[in-house]
Order: sequence, then C-alpha cells, then structure tokens
Amino acid sequence: MPDPHRSGCPINLTLEVLGDKWSLLVIRDMMFGSRRHYRELLGGSEEGISSNILADRLKTLLAAGIISRQDDPSHKQKGIYSLTEQGIELLPILAQMAGWGYKYLPVSEELGIRARLLTEGGPTMWAEFMDELREIHLGVKRRKKAGPGVGERLQAAYREVVAAKAAEARKT
Repeated sequence: MPDPHRSGCPINLTLEVLGDKWSLLVIRDMMFGSRRHYRELLGGSEEGISSNILADRLKTLLAAGIISRQDDPSHKQKGIYSLTEQGIELLPILAQMAGWGYKYLPVSEELGIRARLLTEGGPTMWAEFMDELREIHLGVKRRKKAGPGVGERLQAAYREVVAAKAAEARKT
C-alpha cells in the first residue's frame, strides 16, 4: 500500500495534521482558554468556528493523538477533551507563533499581552506552563510553586488590560 503522505518531511507531516488555522485555534483555546467541552470550543473564540468544522478538527486531532476525549461524568452525552503529551508539547510552537505575530502584526493590546509575556518568559515559562497543562489535562501531579501559576498570570494580565481599556472607554 502506498504511503498516504506527500513526503516524509517533518514539516510536511506536521502540516498534514496541524496545517489549518482551526486545528491550531482549537489547541490554543484548550491551552490558554481552558475550554474542554464541545460547546465551550464552539462558542468561546472570537473567530467563530462552525460546528461542522469544529467536529471535523476534533476528530482529526483525536485521530492524531493530540487530544483525547473522555465521557463527562456529569452528563452522559457530553465529552471532556484533554490535551495529550503531544498536544502539550505544541506550546513552544504556539508561543513562538504568538511572539512573531506580536512583533510583526497589528495585534490588539488585550489579545497580545499573553504573547508578550510568553515571549519575555521564554523557555523557562513555557516549561512551567507545560507542567501546569500536564496536571490539568493528564493528571500528573507537580510540585507547586509559591504564587500564581503561568496560566493564572496570563489570564490576570489579560483581564487587567481589558479592565483598563473599559475604564478608558468610560472616560471618553
């Protein structure tokens, strides 16, 4: 049987799994937005993914081993999606993409703050965040550090910018 892939190039093979924006945005929302249910993924992002595209991307990511799905114990027809180790290890790639976009593209202040912090924090921050994701998605216990975790710090920075923009808008 012939190889279904166009080539054995690692960039090509990665793009065959992750080469559309929706797959990366689903992973982004799971990592940075703590979205783990279908409805959260469907309605939670600004980009407005359609239900048929979301269902297709979840199926693709499941088949590739980037995410997993378990039944939700609170509702028999719902599932909880989790990042696998493969999915978690995409964090540095997303951080690099975000940093590049922050540097070269007209990102909004509120959506760019996390990219700036991840760029400034670099690989040390990424490793800490991946450990947090392993605990959340894989149940791997980690040694807790004093103070808020990376995910909490990123969310707090985002909320702070949003609040400052809202206060500024009320003044005008």
